[in-house]
Amino acid sequence: MALLVQKYGGTSVGSVERIKAVADRVYKHHKQGDKIVVVVSAMSGETNRLIELAKSMQEDPDKREMDVLLSTGEQVTIAVLSMALKSLGIDARSYTGKQVRIVTDSAHGKARIQHIDTESMKADLDSDRVVVVAGFQGVDVQGNITTLGRGGSDTTGVALAAALKADECQIYTDVDGVYTTDPRVVDSARRLDKITFEEMLEMASLGSKVLQIRSVEFAGKYQVPLRVLSSFTDGEGTLITTEKRESGMEQPAVSGIAFSRDEAKLTVKGVPDTPGIASKILVPISDANIEVDMIVQNISADGTTDFTFTVHRNEFDRALAILKDIQLELGAKDVIGDAKIVKVSIVGVGMRSHAGVASTMFKALALESINIQLISTSEIKVSVIIDEKYMELAVRSLHSAFELGDSSTSN
Repeated sequence: MALLVQKYGGTSVGSVERIKAVADRVYKHHKQGDKIVVVVSAMSGETNRLIELAKSMQEDPDKREMDVLLSTGEQVTIAVLSMALKSLGIDARSYTGKQVRIVTDSAHGKARIQHIDTESMKADLDSDRVVVVAGFQGVDVQGNITTLGRGGSDTTGVALAAALKADECQIYTDVDGVYTTDPRVVDSARRLDKITFEEMLEMASLGSKVLQIRSVEFAGKYQVPLRVLSSFTDGEGTLITTEKRESGMEQPAVSGIAFSRDEAKLTVKGVPDTPGIASKILVPISDANIEVDMIVQNISADGTTDFTFTVHRNEFDRALAILKDIQLELGAKDVIGDAKIVKVSIVGVGMRSHAGVASTMFKALALESINIQLISTSEIKVSVIIDEKYMELAVRSLHSAFELGDSSTSN
């Protein structure tokens, strides 16, 4: 018998038939003696529908009222799923974020969880009820409904598991685990049995869409065992935990290949190579709430430097306009940009104990005549910026170079 928190995403509850399938899965666990808390998202497409509805009333919808509106999507799902469970003879009770008392700060649209009241949930679990909680939402101390941002249901699930000291938080989605890379790009991509929090956090931040970054951070901070499973097929999924050691085997250097198409590069050319120039360039970008990722500064012989950095592709036009506006103030010769780039990364905690990982990466790309524009490293990852037309070729070549594939499947 275990205490499990199961989170089901929008595709998993996207129709009446799928909600009934979720109820069947919960029923099986309940009959085995497990205590179950279920966290659900809005039905697939519902959040987008509500956003469009809001925009038909206000071009820039009021943030407080937007949270009130968007929270209704999950409210529908918890009620319908509870009814489906009751039809199977299981006592179930639904809770909105406000009813559970998931207390957050007051940052509408991107609230952060501060406290969870577990008393009602524990009483229900002790009474053999299944608890069904709306993901993505909470309430601030003034009683205002808040939402946690896109993908916030994952964070709700992990936060509830931490608060309840659950044995495991299970994230059910449309994939059966975490793969060495996207199987749609590499046929031989292999599902990982285990991966560390560190590796998963890097992969999520570098483009892997399996889990929301905040949920992985939360799980790592509170040491919540996290498992990614498929809603549509049976299997063990991938366990995300503190250690990933396989019996009798040394930790591989690289666990996975991540990539992101959402990249853009900006270069300020020929600025004075003097102290403070980086600040003069980046402060206006930061003031516009634009996040900067990779940064490279070059030194030239004539006392000037080229300063290059990357931003999210959606922010490219705004960032370029800001730099053009301050070009004269910076004393820059030119400002140029490129929105046709991608970031490809290798990730693995085994890099700490293996030499030559970066050189293997660079050699594999060179063999395919792929030019590297920027490089960024950390203790467990190496990222490169390349031309977007080489993205799939780069991922396949790196996957092969680090022997990550399923031997039963060819590229």
